[in-house]
Amino acid sequence: MTPSPQTKILLPESDQPTRWYNILHDLPTPPPAVLHPGTGDPVGPDDLAPLFPMDLILQEVAQEQYVEIPGEVLDVYRLWRPSPLFRAHRLEKALGTPARIYYKYEGVSPAGSHKPNTAVPQAFYNAKAGIKKLTTETGAGQWGTALAFACSQYELECEVWQVRASYDQKPYRRTMIETFGGTVHPSPSDLTKAGRTILDQDPDSTGSLGIAISEAVEVAAQDPHTNYALGSVLNHVLLHQTVIGEEALLQLALVGEKPDLLVGCTGGGSNFGGLAFPFLREKWAGAMSPTVRAVEPASCPSLTQGTYAYDFGDTLGMTPLMKMHTLGHDFVPDPIHAGGLRYHGMSPLISHLYENGELEAVAKKQSECFAAGVLFARTEGIVPAPEPTHALAAMVEEALACKESGEEKVILTALCGHGHLDLAAYDAYLRGDLVDHSWDDTELQQAVAGALAKLPAVSS
Repeated sequence: MTPSPQTKILLPESDQPTRWYNILHDLPTPPPAVLHPGTGDPVGPDDLAPLFPMDLILQEVAQEQYVEIPGEVLDVYRLWRPSPLFRAHRLEKALGTPARIYYKYEGVSPAGSHKPNTAVPQAFYNAKAGIKKLTTETGAGQWGTALAFACSQYELECEVWQVRASYDQKPYRRTMIETFGGTVHPSPSDLTKAGRTILDQDPDSTGSLGIAISEAVEVAAQDPHTNYALGSVLNHVLLHQTVIGEEALLQLALVGEKPDLLVGCTGGGSNFGGLAFPFLREKWAGAMSPTVRAVEPASCPSLTQGTYAYDFGDTLGMTPLMKMHTLGHDFVPDPIHAGGLRYHGMSPLISHLYENGELEAVAKKQSECFAAGVLFARTEGIVPAPEPTHALAAMVEEALACKESGEEKVILTALCGHGHLDLAAYDAYLRGDLVDHSWDDTELQQAVAGALAKLPAVSS
């Protein structure tokens, strides 16, 4: 079949997915249970009830293959869904590659990223349960922006702890959160016991997602009218994000294409899982056979260099224990500009798939990623957020390999957000001021080794 010359592949609203795909139904082997840190037993609904509404708790452990999307959520989704799929003709030409490159663009959402795909249902289910306020963490600010927007749709208060490094680097992301009605604090802060503990140890701490999670969880746990919302990692979050992959499947079918390589950036795993899970379903069913590749920052390489073990999702040890690829819950990553990828652990579902050989993982330095981002901007006209530049770097690498081999591979990636509020990062790159850190750095290896030495003891 002759490939379509189309640039934008669009779906009408009538073809918008009305169900989320639950990969737990189709996993070749079930993932390890989430454990209570006190007893070591699998957690039950009552253990999670202080933080989450029952609808989300049930989605966390759901076994059915599909979960219906509430009509009230679909109504908000229609502000930007279905999102466009693009054929990157100009990037292909610049690279001189025979590969056909497609990218699913999530930067068209109100928050400028994929994050509202789960923020909206999380806010909806909390409002339905009578909750008045949500607390959360945010790294680069995309998740905090998305939750503030979602809370505004359902008349909820929103309080956000933003990682200090990003709080300082990206003041306009903070302004955007406040414009949507949210309140923002730098993390670590002196407003919580968790924050004060960290500041006592390191008054100049640049923060981490793990620390910000501790602060948000602490506040939510103390108020029966307040719940906590997480932007990545957990099963129900990745469930909500599968609208990305479901739409991409329909869009590629319209032009008669199937991916040979699917590549996405990974921090906690929600964007990557949202794109990859529906394609893995089709792969397991024998309908296609793509290679699935996760790309993470070289300074925070949880999949490629982390240990697969039970660990806390936060720094202060307030969450249940999840088996995941981790660098240690009190590891504080280097303050790279891809703030959304600065997380010590990986989604348990993504970790389980990686352990079972269902996907590959590579790590990229931020200078290589920004080079790919600039090339993408100059050819495709979109300035990408720093996070998806990691996927773009791997995509460019594969496209150039196709140039050498002559293979006409179909490459698909998720461009999970725009970088309009990340221009300080591009300014640093263009000035030559970016510093690369990677696993080759002795200091990084020592920091990870120290953090891993503090993993919680879990009996087999």
